[in-house]
Amino acid sequence: MSFEIKDIVEENMCIGCGLCVSESQSSSMVWNESGFLVPDTTKKFSEDAIKLCPFNPEPEADVFDEDKLANLYLPNSKNRDDRIGRYESTYIGYSNQFRKTSSSGGIATFIFEQLLEQKIVDHLFVVKEVAGTYKYQWFDNIKEIKNMSKTRYIPVTLERLFREIDGKEGKVAVSGVACFVKAIRLKQYYYPQYRDKIPFIVGIICGGFKSKFFTDYLTQKSGIEGDYKNQEYRIKDKDSLASDYSFGAYDKNNNFHQLKMRNVGDMWGTGLFKANACDFCDDVTTELADISLGDAWLPEYKKDGLGNSIIITRNTIANELIEKGKLANLLTIDVVSKEKIIQSQKGSFTHRQDSIFFRKKIAGVKLKKRIKFKKKIKLSYKLVQVSRRMVRRKSLAIWKLNKNASIFNKKMKYYLFILKVATKINHKIRK
Repeated sequence: MSFEIKDIVEENMCIGCGLCVSESQSSSMVWNESGFLVPDTTKKFSEDAIKLCPFNPEPEADVFDEDKLANLYLPNSKNRDDRIGRYESTYIGYSNQFRKTSSSGGIATFIFEQLLEQKIVDHLFVVKEVAGTYKYQWFDNIKEIKNMSKTRYIPVTLERLFREIDGKEGKVAVSGVACFVKAIRLKQYYYPQYRDKIPFIVGIICGGFKSKFFTDYLTQKSGIEGDYKNQEYRIKDKDSLASDYSFGAYDKNNNFHQLKMRNVGDMWGTGLFKANACDFCDDVTTELADISLGDAWLPEYKKDGLGNSIIITRNTIANELIEKGKLANLLTIDVVSKEKIIQSQKGSFTHRQDSIFFRKKIAGVKLKKRIKFKKKIKLSYKLVQVSRRMVRRKSLAIWKLNKNASIFNKKMKYYLFILKVATKINHKIRK
């Protein structure tokens, strides 16, 4: 069977990266009924569009999976690990300048600044505020670097990148989650001129790609009825734990509403409002980026309410940026073992890698995944996986019909209870 972009969208495997529209003269990204951005498949695409899809069921041999792609783009990395991929060094810490205005340790903002300041690139293509919401935009002004230093849990797309990049003089750096980074690498493989044009990619470690419904729900829970803007997803509390952050947004009258995320329960481990494709991604740490950044969810760092970042450098350029930043007292960082990095994302590794073949089986998904992650899992954990899949699916379906936080909570209570019981049973058996 020959797959097309239309098949990816119809089978609910589109993540919304937008790379496929660079292979269409007329298509664009549009909102679907579940609050995700997907390509308009009523338009015509070239036959090669499917080759750029990170969830292509029939990849060519040289780009078969993340390991094959890493061989092409990170051939000189001195270390290799089955869990985190190829890498140079691993650290945990923060930027002394950007930490307070960033979602975590401010390392991404520091890297962006250094890339421009040192003329490694001339432009950034990153997410920033646009008319009260967030989109990928071109950026080349070091003075405005703080404008892009916050995490955004709302669908965005790389749609414009390859439609506009040829008009940009000089080199470009891009940031993205694992599936977006993979799509860029695929584009570079089939269009080699972009390997030099995009010499640096910053990977943002992702716990799951959320629907717009996630933001709609949080704004209602914060007390906003109707339109909202300028939402912030990670408002820190320096006097509390790193995990004790808040969501906030402005209503139509410019009043700011804020909500402690602990008051809405676990929005990540449950799979609420998550994209279906996320359950078939085994790249936890953006293995194909030049540097990978995420949250240091470890006991010794959680107590610091301002946050710390895990850092995985994957080439010498990235490693030099970090080491020089440390020497210049721009960064406060510790060199840590790869085991610390893995521990910081333990739940994600267990869910996404150890049980991916089970999810493939129960969902009937045809994707080819890395055989090294084919593992036997206990019946109790299979029940957790089935329950998470149910919660993910029901959360989108229920919000689509009601769009009311109170009704949503009542209707989801049963499904979340099943997941809670399954999780408790699994924890007891695992002990």
